[in-house]
Amino acid sequence: MPLSESSQTPATRLAALREAMREQGIDAWWLPSSDPHSSEYLPHHWQGRAWLSGFDGSVGTLVITQQAAGLWVDSRYWVQAEQQLAGSGIELMKLQPGQAQRPMQWLAEQLPAGATVGFDGAVVSAASVRQMETHLAPKGIRWEGHRDLLDAIWPDRPALPEAPVRAHPSDYVDTARRDKLATLRQEMEAQGADTHLVSTLDDIAWLTNLRGSDVDFNPVFLSHLLVEATRATLFVAPGKLDDALAGELADDGIDVADYALVAEHLAGLSADACLLIDPARVSLALTEAVPEGVTVVEAFQPSTLTKSRKSDRDIEHVRHAMEEDGAALCAFFAWLEDALASDETVTELNVDERITAARAERDGFVSRSFATIAAFNANGALPHYHATPAAHSVIEGDGLLLIDSGAQYLGGTTDITRVVPVGEIDAAHRRDFTQVLKGTIALSRAQFPRGIPSAQLDAIARAPLWAAGIDYGHGTGHGVGYFLNVHEGPQVIAWYASPTPQSAMQPGMITSIEPGVYRPGQWGVRIENLVVNRSAQPSDFGEFLYFETLTLCPIDTRAIDIALLDDAEIAWLNAYHAEVRQRLMPKVEGPARDWLERRTTPIAR
Repeated sequence: MPLSESSQTPATRLAALREAMREQGIDAWWLPSSDPHSSEYLPHHWQGRAWLSGFDGSVGTLVITQQAAGLWVDSRYWVQAEQQLAGSGIELMKLQPGQAQRPMQWLAEQLPAGATVGFDGAVVSAASVRQMETHLAPKGIRWEGHRDLLDAIWPDRPALPEAPVRAHPSDYVDTARRDKLATLRQEMEAQGADTHLVSTLDDIAWLTNLRGSDVDFNPVFLSHLLVEATRATLFVAPGKLDDALAGELADDGIDVADYALVAEHLAGLSADACLLIDPARVSLALTEAVPEGVTVVEAFQPSTLTKSRKSDRDIEHVRHAMEEDGAALCAFFAWLEDALASDETVTELNVDERITAARAERDGFVSRSFATIAAFNANGALPHYHATPAAHSVIEGDGLLLIDSGAQYLGGTTDITRVVPVGEIDAAHRRDFTQVLKGTIALSRAQFPRGIPSAQLDAIARAPLWAAGIDYGHGTGHGVGYFLNVHEGPQVIAWYASPTPQSAMQPGMITSIEPGVYRPGQWGVRIENLVVNRSAQPSDFGEFLYFETLTLCPIDTRAIDIALLDDAEIAWLNAYHAEVRQRLMPKVEGPARDWLERRTTPIAR
């Protein structure tokens, strides 16, 4: 029985779900942060974990039995989850690095033999279900993934988005969709497959050179893509493509079908088909739709690696986007410093409004690339803090203001974190800021063998912080898309990430570098730039890569303890600021230009 609107609280929603579980003979319900496309940012229709629990962080796994309920999140969300779960009847479960399977282990410990775990197989990957089986089967616990209990209890559940799909302008496209599909078919053939299902939205947008706005911050659209030997089928909701664009796709060998028909189409594959799927990126429901006679090849999705390696032309567009972004940030920071020096009230909400407004004036701007984090003092100790009208800080007095923000431009995706001193800061603030800066510089200056597992680079950024007895609970770097997802694989710079052949560092990959320090109840420091892998000079010992820093924005030298920097680090910072000044000066004027000149002044002992 659906809840009435007036009774919608996490506790009553939990009670309603348990009633639905009893009616269906389900002993535990598994509710991850997921959709049919393995997305990080979810359309509202699939934000069931947030609706049920009240915790609105981007990542978390909710597990409910009749006697207990737990939400597993990593250290970025511990404080936020503790606050938002209060009174819900859901216990915060703190995930440590490398403990992704703890919720499954907990289920195996909680349930008796013969119990049933339920979940919506349309939003859980086939690989996740197999991991679950390894924990549940030895206990005699079975799973049931063929229904969505939220439909029975969620009144006014948001409908699927209906925003139109558009072509990525040809000026920003380096490779035609026909050529991308030809390359993909070669990779399919190498795997012995003649058919391939792609469900991840950023891969589909990249392969088809299309963009949408179905998901907050990411310019993607709900779809599946089935690639066969001579043609492909794009499954998308009717009305999202106009006739002209559908005609262009048809000319390039892509037919259009209803989004809802993908399972039916899979069920109709001929018995002699050989289907390539990536079980980590395709839902259980779609894998179960494949007829038994079809040969299934399981392998890493080829387009995910190809997409991560930006072309030289793509990188040129990204450089231009970084210049536009840097100019916007100059205007924003000039306003911020003037406002803080005057009687104007500045809040964390003002920061988000002003920084977005400055970017909106720049060439090629489309949207934010994620929700801005503007966090003053203690709020900065929460890596994924988000100010709201009901809970935010006024920026006044003394301390550190952390701003993590980014934008989508037609020519690239940006993601940057800077920390600003407000009022008077002390030696402890400067020490933390400088240690983080040392970590950023250390990894930015690194040269490394082509093909090294990306996870192994993590220690380079952490070493200066470890030497000071400091560490942080998140990864050091994530991949970034080309006018696509701000978080993109397969590479990730995090010591706890399992290395794979696809996560090895290759030329053209764009990655963040963002070490940090977080002191609960006091402040947080994170300095983030985006970098791209470039080929170094040939060596007798093989091919090496280095990082070209793409982000263009001064790092605030007022927060530095210069005694902690060595001569090479000072030289790197001065050279970086010289490049920032040289490339941004033609794009700024007035207060923004004055601010840029002040903040790029070389430092010396």
